[in-house]
Amino acid sequence: MAAPDEPAVTGPRGSVGELCDTMRLSRAHVIAGSVLFFTFVIEAWEQVGLIYVSTPIADEFGVGKTELGWSLSAVAFGMVPGALLWGVVIDRLGRRRVTVFSLLLYSALALAAGLSPAFWPFLVLRFLSGMAFGGVYSVTFPYFLELLPTRWRGQGAVALSIGFPVGTLLCIAVSQTLGAVSWRAVAIVAALAGLWALAVLRWVPESPYWLADRGRHDEAASVLRRLGGSVAPGTRFAVDETKRRGNVRALFRGGIRHRFLLLLLVSFTFSWGYWGLQTWLPVLLQGRGMSGTDAVWFVAVTQVVSVPGYLLAAWLTRRHGRKRVFLWFAFASAAGGVLFGVATGSGQMYAGNLVLAFFSLGAWGIWNTWSGEVLPTSLRGLGYAWVTSAILLANTVSVPVIGAMMDHGVASSLTIGSIMAFLVVALVAVLPLPETEGRALD
Repeated sequence: MAAPDEPAVTGPRGSVGELCDTMRLSRAHVIAGSVLFFTFVIEAWEQVGLIYVSTPIADEFGVGKTELGWSLSAVAFGMVPGALLWGVVIDRLGRRRVTVFSLLLYSALALAAGLSPAFWPFLVLRFLSGMAFGGVYSVTFPYFLELLPTRWRGQGAVALSIGFPVGTLLCIAVSQTLGAVSWRAVAIVAALAGLWALAVLRWVPESPYWLADRGRHDEAASVLRRLGGSVAPGTRFAVDETKRRGNVRALFRGGIRHRFLLLLLVSFTFSWGYWGLQTWLPVLLQGRGMSGTDAVWFVAVTQVVSVPGYLLAAWLTRRHGRKRVFLWFAFASAAGGVLFGVATGSGQMYAGNLVLAFFSLGAWGIWNTWSGEVLPTSLRGLGYAWVTSAILLANTVSVPVIGAMMDHGVASSLTIGSIMAFLVVALVAVLPLPETEGRALD
């Protein structure tokens, strides 16, 4: 039930954003957030799902590090065109349908990949499962942002981001148990997690922003009431009818173009800077004398350390805004990466990587929120899909490039230094973007 002091939105001038400015956090928000949180856990799990059983995969299929790198990044590679294809329909079919369809299709293809008898079918099916997964990867954060009260968007989306370390930790736990049986068992468990789509269908409503934008005002009002808002009967929400919904060309026009291109640049460079190191971290640690098992558990510790990084980012962003806190955290994560790269002893190596994990993932929590708020509702799904594609493209290309650098004997300090250079570019490119803390979504 809505609080009695919350004003009802009436008449043609009322917008969904205005109502979300006054809405309080409700039980329905918590339930929807919990379901989408586990959806993001699945996303994180799938991205790192086979990294920790990569050696048995290489042994069974008889491939080297470069081929292995392509197979590990095949899902991310598939998500690049997948996100773009799903992006065309996110603003047309709706956030909920895309999430459900994408998860179910991914589950079927990932299961087939886990049962593949040879390397090339395995690689192709991983790529196709990534294309299917591109929908849920693109839509989760915009979807959640459009369900939340304005003042809770920052904290809510950063909290959702904690699904990444949780997914990584679950993946490590499964790989260290079922991996002893077979890498295929790990792949099959990850594929079956896609059935979580049924939970989304049951407990997460469609975005009221999207419903209003499509002229489905009664349904938008019903969702807002379910979320705890007070909406008068017969309300017709204000919608900008001049905006072209889900149109790619609209992203490259007027003031939208400048912001959109900056979103792409920051997403690509920041993702390369983080993911390029994260994917090969166990191998880099082993190259510095750490055993394979110790390296995996060290990665697990860094994921645990990242959780307070997320929480600190959520607390700070409400007080200091998205831009300032992102800059602080991205700069600190780059410093941690440099310390890890030049470390001459285990103490410096551990400290550098822990600093990198704490601040880089906190920065990712902010970016997941901020990048979903910059574009208007009519282009948010499509634009965020392109942003996601930029992230995934960096993930895809960085893994085999860094693998090739290691194959050719490039010093680890130079490898890590090249990775950190991308973080520096992200720091500069983010400066012109507008602050969105405390502002209603367009």
